[in-house]
Amino acid sequence: MAMWPGASVSGLYIGHPDSYYFGVAKVEHDQVADYAARKNMSLSEAERWLAPILNYVPTDVAAAE
Repeated sequence: MAMWPGASVSGLYIGHPDSYYFGVAKVEHDQVADYAARKNMSLSEAERWLAPILNYVPTDVAAAE
């Protein structure tokens, strides 16, 4: 009964002694362009949404500086 009411929570928890968390690197321009194309959004909109994890300065931000 870690949460109340118990019937409202479900999940499958799997553990292993050798398991560990791993970091995900920041994304590059080609990855953002592919994501934008798959989501039917403009590149600048995708860059705005993904700004915290970009590994580059977007062109419209660099032009404004």
